[in-house]
Amino acid sequence: MEMIVLDKLGVADQIKEVLETVFDPEIPVNIIELGLVYEIITKEDGTAKVIMTLTAPNCPVVDSIINEVQEKVESVEGVKNALVELSFDPPWEKSFMSDEARLELGFM
Repeated sequence: MEMIVLDKLGVADQIKEVLETVFDPEIPVNIIELGLVYEIITKEDGTAKVIMTLTAPNCPVVDSIINEVQEKVESVEGVKNALVELSFDPPWEKSFMSDEARLELGFM
């Protein structure tokens, strides 16, 4: 699944970069490469919204991942408010991962 980017603030690339430093503690691959980020939306007022999912709905570290995403997005210059929305539509599947992630995890 390809990530959707709607960037009125001009910082989506920086947001993506900081999200590449967020890892699911159980999987040694970042959330961008895992395909967990569905959308990055920014508005001219400094609001940035990340719509993302998890590899499993009952993920025990959901709160820490969402908090880390919010903190890192808010650290991007120009972002005044970061919103993180969790979605399971569509449910995550292995095909959402980048080729690099599939190779790293032995799926290729």
